[in-house]
Parts: sequence; structure tokens; C-alpha cells
Amino acid sequence: MSNIQKAFEKKKQEGQKAFIPFVTAGDPNLEATEKFIYALEKAGSTIIEIGIPFSDPIADGPVIQKANIRALEKGITIDKVFDMVAKVRKLTKVPLVFLLYANTVYYYGIEKFFKKCKEVEVDGIIVPDLPFEEKEEFNAYATECEVDIISLVAPTSKERIKEITKDARGFLYCVSSMGVTGTRNSIQTDLKSMFETINEYCKIPTALGFGISYADQAKDLKKYADGVIVGSAIVKLIEEHGEEAEMPLTQFAQEMMTALQD
Repeated sequence: MSNIQKAFEKKKQEGQKAFIPFVTAGDPNLEATEKFIYALEKAGSTIIEIGIPFSDPIADGPVIQKANIRALEKGITIDKVFDMVAKVRKLTKVPLVFLLYANTVYYYGIEKFFKKCKEVEVDGIIVPDLPFEEKEEFNAYATECEVDIISLVAPTSKERIKEITKDARGFLYCVSSMGVTGTRNSIQTDLKSMFETINEYCKIPTALGFGISYADQAKDLKKYADGVIVGSAIVKLIEEHGEEAEMPLTQFAQEMMTALQD
């Protein structure tokens, strides 16, 4: 059982669903990102997702796109993010998952990338533009370095869900809505049907993401998955409050934790 799965299991034993917040590394700067990670962990976050800034984040909506641009304009590189994670690891063992795009891994060097992840104790990665059929290129190195490659399923996956879940590791990222990330007032997908198929085949924890942006929404949706992922709503708080976002993030996370109690 990986660190990610252990974190889900701990939440389950506590009678609570997992809360997975997302922050963009380097927005507004890496020192602030480090503080936000500590604040989100202290507020009860189960796993923390860290976005690696990229010039063409095709899975992300305007809020996270702008955060990527702000971070890149500050000169944020993946090596600088690795250095920040190394500092974070001196103070916390909360599972950390990178969200990044395939070109970043290719450019860095696949073997070098996964060895660095192991060195600084990154627990998993999410690569939205990595087709399921092509992830084997990463898998050998990831397995050797004990890094979970998080698989994604979408409302359109349907008959592919069985194949995707067969070798899934860490947790299964269940995309709630078609399109890009961003806050949504309501989720239109037939989640009941989608999760009936997922639960038939999936043997690891599940987390629902894309569009979840406030506590009441999480409360309504928690019955489907083992956890929820929130990105754009958090990144928007950081955009609004900058380096002073610790308190708003703490309050948001605490509201989510309350909503996710069984």
C-alpha cells in the first residue's frame, strides 16, 4: 500500500472523505507556496496536489492558466519546485502529488525526473495529457522509484474504465465534467452511473475533481468517491490574497473538512 493509499485509509477509519487541494507552484512565489502547503496540511488536507507551471496547460481553465503564467513570469522551473519540496519534506510527510504535462517530463528526462521525485519524496504524479496507452514509457521508472502515476477516467471513458483501472495506482482521478478545470455551479454528469462502473472494477481509492468549488457542493458529491479534489477555487483565493492567502486557505480547507465528514 503506497503512502497515498495509506492516507485515504486513515481518513476512512476516521469516518471522513479525503480532501485534496491544488496549488500552483510559484504563485505568487515559492516561499508562499511552501507556507500554503503547511497551512493546508494543518487544516486537515489528506494529500496536496502541486501544479508544475507550464506554458500550455490544456486541461486547465482560465484561473489556473493565469496562475501558470504568473509563476512562469517569476522564473519558476521544475528544479526550483524540487528544491522547495525538499524543504517541505524537512517539516512534513503529507503525501504530495505533482500535476504536470508530459513535455515537462520528457524535457527533464524521464529517468532523471522519477529519480528526483524519489529523492525529494514526491508520492505521485498526474499527467493529464498522457494517453493511457502511452503511459508504459513512464511506468517502469515510476514503479522503480515508488512514484504512483495517477490514472484519470472521464464521463466518456465508459468501456475503457475496466482497462484503465486494472493497473491504476495511488488513487483514481475521476473527472466530474467534460472540458477544462474551473469552478462550476453544478455538475451535470450522471455520476451515479459513472461510479457504478468505476466501483465494479476499481480496487483503489477514488477522488472526484473538476468543478468542485464550495463546501455544500462537496457535501452533496462526497457519496460518490473516497475524496474530492479542489483546484480553481483555491487558486482563485491565492490570486485574490497573494502572499496573505494562508488564512483564507485555512478557512476554506476547514469548511471542506467539515463538509466531508461522514
